[in-house]
Amino acid sequence: MLEYKNAQVDLAPTKIVAVARNYRAHAEEMGSPVPEIPTIFLKPPSSLIGDDGVIVLPAASQRVDHEVELAVVMKDRCKNVSAREALDFVMGYTVFIDVTARDLQAEARKKGLSWAVSKGFDTFAPIGPKIVAKDEIDPHSLDIWLKINGVYRQNGTTQDMLFPVDELISHITGIMTLEPMDIIATGTPEGVGPMVEGDVVEAGIEGIGVLTAAVQRDR
Repeated sequence: MLEYKNAQVDLAPTKIVAVARNYRAHAEEMGSPVPEIPTIFLKPPSSLIGDDGVIVLPAASQRVDHEVELAVVMKDRCKNVSAREALDFVMGYTVFIDVTARDLQAEARKKGLSWAVSKGFDTFAPIGPKIVAKDEIDPHSLDIWLKINGVYRQNGTTQDMLFPVDELISHITGIMTLEPMDIIATGTPEGVGPMVEGDVVEAGIEGIGVLTAAVQRDR
């Protein structure tokens, strides 16, 4: 449940569509080419946790990274929409952390395998603290940041997105139908890095608020 216009909304998406390397500086820090079209992958809805939740570091990974992102929450079912009409289908925006088992991702990339394992563990998609209505903020001009234990690790702006929100929605709906409450995670700025047990993560976006999560190792 997330607050939206002073009411509680049951956030139960059919899918989370995430965008890789949507900031040039992040692509460069990962040693990856800057994409010419949006690169997307899916995270399972079972990976979602809310504000003040706990990110659980799985035993299978020795390096789990944070990636703060602007999330788009869809309002209406849409397919094959143009960039011009894309925002008409949006409910609002919130903060998202795309948690990634970086060592598992690196291994998968070397073998040409899917990233699903590295992105899909339970608790790997913190979201919140609320959904801000689409007409209350401009998604294309927002400060975005993440702190670990009070120290800035990521600090950027959505102005630096290679593919802005309207273009992402148009591209994605040309591939798959988006349903109400589906989530688009729009990519992360530079500064991604590891989390360890005992860390407190704070992720914030201008005009939305701060999403907080504790970190613990799987027992």
